[in-house]
Amino acid sequence: MKQYIKFRKWYKLIRDSGLFDAKYYLFMYPDVRLSDVDPIWHYIKYGVEEYRNPSRDFNTRYYLTAYSDVQESRINPLVHFVLFGKKENRFAKKPQEFKNINLERVINPKELNITLLKDFEVPFFKTPLVSIVIPAYNQAQYTYNTIVSIVESYPETSYEIIVIDDNSSQQDARDLGKKIKNIHFISNEKNLGFLKNCNKGSKYANGKYIVFLNNDTFVLQHWLDSLVELIESNRNIGMVGSKFIYPDGRLQEAGGIIWSDASGWNYGRLDSPHKSEYCYVKEVDYISGASIMLSKTLWREVGGFDERYTPAYYEDCDLAFTVREKGFKVMFQPSSVLVHFEGISNGTDTSNGTKRYQVINRKKFYDKWKKVLEKEHFKNAQNVFLARDRSFNKKNLLFIDHYVPHFDQDAGSRATLHYLELFVSQGMNIKFIGDNFYDYPNTPYVTSLEQMGIEVLYGTHYLNNWKDWLKQNGKYFDYIVLSRPHISEKYIDYVKKYSKAKIIYFPVDLHYLREEREYLIKKDVQLLESSKKIKEIEYEIMNKSDLTCCYSSIEVSEIVKENNNINAIQIPLYIYQKFSKIDYFFKKREHIMFVGGFGHSPNVDAVIWLIEEIMPKVRKNNLSCKVFIVGSNTPETVLNYAKKNTDIVVLGRVSDKELDNLYKTCKLAVAPLRFGAGVK
Repeated sequence: MKQYIKFRKWYKLIRDSGLFDAKYYLFMYPDVRLSDVDPIWHYIKYGVEEYRNPSRDFNTRYYLTAYSDVQESRINPLVHFVLFGKKENRFAKKPQEFKNINLERVINPKELNITLLKDFEVPFFKTPLVSIVIPAYNQAQYTYNTIVSIVESYPETSYEIIVIDDNSSQQDARDLGKKIKNIHFISNEKNLGFLKNCNKGSKYANGKYIVFLNNDTFVLQHWLDSLVELIESNRNIGMVGSKFIYPDGRLQEAGGIIWSDASGWNYGRLDSPHKSEYCYVKEVDYISGASIMLSKTLWREVGGFDERYTPAYYEDCDLAFTVREKGFKVMFQPSSVLVHFEGISNGTDTSNGTKRYQVINRKKFYDKWKKVLEKEHFKNAQNVFLARDRSFNKKNLLFIDHYVPHFDQDAGSRATLHYLELFVSQGMNIKFIGDNFYDYPNTPYVTSLEQMGIEVLYGTHYLNNWKDWLKQNGKYFDYIVLSRPHISEKYIDYVKKYSKAKIIYFPVDLHYLREEREYLIKKDVQLLESSKKIKEIEYEIMNKSDLTCCYSSIEVSEIVKENNNINAIQIPLYIYQKFSKIDYFFKKREHIMFVGGFGHSPNVDAVIWLIEEIMPKVRKNNLSCKVFIVGSNTPETVLNYAKKNTDIVVLGRVSDKELDNLYKTCKLAVAPLRFGAGVK
């Protein structure tokens, strides 16, 4: 309730400030436009965490990064700027960021008149990481529009822009280099065609990576940075590409599928771009060449676009197949989004003009890659579930839990995240169902899974149709993991009905055992009755499962003692990727800390017991120290103790960095649990 009141105050302040441009926000973020959410409310609740900008005059990422006190205060950055930042002469965005391009002109390139647009400068980087190659022929308004959008997306990545004009017949296109400073503008003496023009433009690249970007595009926030993040995340990734949407907000492509007859699909065409199946990082057959990135080294090793496909079409598919032949993966990055005004250069009619080469080059492509197509690709429109993310040769796993893991809020979620990371590292293709089907694709928790390559099913469609989805796709899964009894009870019979997968049950902890132990403390008869009911449910699930995985050896013993026919094993609670050596310096430390999410009742009881019963005895021994209480969803009862006692400091939910610092500075971490199950 307090958070809601705070958000309402922020909403009014932002609305009245005049610094929030709703028109800009809705255009830059089509998912918001399609979801029909109030843009200011969206910015407050979600946009800040995703570094979205409320207007072209305020850069959220820059403001939070430049002024660490704002980030630490957890106040909305735009609210901070309105209340304090303006008076303190803080910058709303980088001083060198581009200004004064009329938004109407930017988003309506058909109405652009190149002679009316102002000259401007592209940022200059002496050693750019990325070279953006834009092949162009006439259509100066579109090329101008594309370059403006790159600058206006404010990349953190250093870049250069190379425009290679293919002997345009229109004077304004040939003069574009004079209007835009700090771009490399190359004019061909004769028309080379799209493919050869790209190959020529790449020779001027100074960056580590080359991006080929069509001149009929408008890139959105984080377009470039997310491509770099993905390609640098794994040395096995050779090429990455973007998500394309039409000007009306519908999806144009979320990765491409090539069938065994060499025909192709722009996966998801004309659908909503924020559906779950279009929002996770995945391996794909190809990415349309309107926005692709690969290293300059690999580009030169493969020899660029194969000129047998001159003047255009199928060269991007061929490049993807060649990159894979070299042992690298071709990946789709859903966070890299751009508007593509498809057909501006070559039209859409495949019976004449350049577009006819789409048919001619398909045969050339088939002849070149026939063996690969027959071996690795399905017949047209068959097994789309496997074809869309090249999972035909992978183990497919479905993980079902109460919601996506809130890994910075509770131990069970952190453990779930670690196991999902393990499954990903083993090369599995993973789908995740959170039983609440929370209807928003860009929350940090969902995005973290999607960027790992996990498809998260969310939204009202899946909420109402998950049984049909299981019926249709259950046959593809090798393993299905069910977590927690109240969730597993709902799904297990349908899972067994529609799939032959091995069923693995994660109890997280034995719920009946926890309630039994709580009864012994509180003597509440209702707890004993509840324990008996949940015990029946838990053992029924375990009997139906192929394997039960517990974090505690004590719980494995409890299960085997109760029913030795159940296949139960102990697994680690956490799986750490690396370990660091820490110098403890205990003599310099002081204070006590407690860490635990308060959505879990044993933790609430533990803190109350700590404050009421334990700390008074500590004080009697003349020990002066503070008690730091850390955990999400702190209840009023705990907050009230802090109001009455200055030695009790309630920090609530903290970042991993803040938590790490507490562990390094406090002398003692305590877990005064009187009851519970699992690992304590």
